[in-house]
Amino acid sequence: MKTGWGMALFLCIGLLAAILVGFRPDLSAAGKLGYDEDQEGLKDKIIVKFSFVVAENTPKGLAADHFAKLVREKTNGKIEIQLYPNGMLYTDDQEEVEAVRRNDVQMIAPASSNLTALLPAWLVLDLPFAFRDSQEVRAAFDGEIGRRLFATLESKNMKGLAFWESGFRQMMGKTGPLVRPGDFAGQTFRTLPSRVQERMFQRLGARALSLPFNDIYHNLETGQVQGVDNTMSNILTKRLYQVETYLTISNHSYLGYPVIVNRDFWQHLPESKKQVLTEALQETGRWMSDLSDSKDREALAAIRAQGHLQIHELTEAERAEWRTVLDPLYEEMKPVIGEELVSLVQQQRGASSPAR
Repeated sequence: MKTGWGMALFLCIGLLAAILVGFRPDLSAAGKLGYDEDQEGLKDKIIVKFSFVVAENTPKGLAADHFAKLVREKTNGKIEIQLYPNGMLYTDDQEEVEAVRRNDVQMIAPASSNLTALLPAWLVLDLPFAFRDSQEVRAAFDGEIGRRLFATLESKNMKGLAFWESGFRQMMGKTGPLVRPGDFAGQTFRTLPSRVQERMFQRLGARALSLPFNDIYHNLETGQVQGVDNTMSNILTKRLYQVETYLTISNHSYLGYPVIVNRDFWQHLPESKKQVLTEALQETGRWMSDLSDSKDREALAAIRAQGHLQIHELTEAERAEWRTVLDPLYEEMKPVIGEELVSLVQQQRGASSPAR
């Protein structure tokens, strides 16, 4: 009996093994069995969280979307740029700066002024009438000025990869036209956290109040501040024209966005991935240069059509009056910014047309 039971058990085990072998799935046909191909290589996918405080339809928002699409195409989805626009993660650029330093997000594109509390050298870009046009801005960042500024980021666990253009800043106010320097007296103007911007308004006889970008509308509406300066595209998309009365086309300073990544994150990327990201940023930069100019023109036309604002464009004589008041900031800020950087901007200004 024991022998019979043992034989039966042996036969059952053998039969079960044969059944299992016979029904073994064909793993090579996994796709036919409903395998999710989107999951293939997921563990190798690189995620880049890209945060910015402006709206999706601004030049920066559109450039970020263009960049994300380029990267997806160039890498077949192996690198994913996740966009967080309109202050979804952080209410202002300074919070984003700290977040990218911690690697909570990997990429940001703050207004250059928002780097100045941490790195005063970046104040050089806020100096009034430093650049005549976008070509001069581009030349500055492609040259020694850009090299020196990007070098300052390294010690703060950041790395600069590109400089995206946005446009020149224009003046807006409530109490009267802003044509002569004396027209600013007694008003409070919103500024970025920039010592140069603060001193600029003080020299014009106004008070300065630093506020996050997404708080501007409310503070203008409630009268906490009476004036603001910003690009035409931001004035339109944030509807600042609804809570202001006067607009002066002054082109007194330039708003640009250094594209910055966490340095440790960047250093651990394979060289091939760095190359793809760099190429996509460069292509996006060229695309954005054309975009920002056209968007500013379109925004000004749209604002004119709204009819809410009285608009004045500075003449060369009026611009010269502003410069007489504001040019002393160059010498005043040399100890803060660094004499060499300020001198580089002054040399560029001197090389431009005397009609500046």
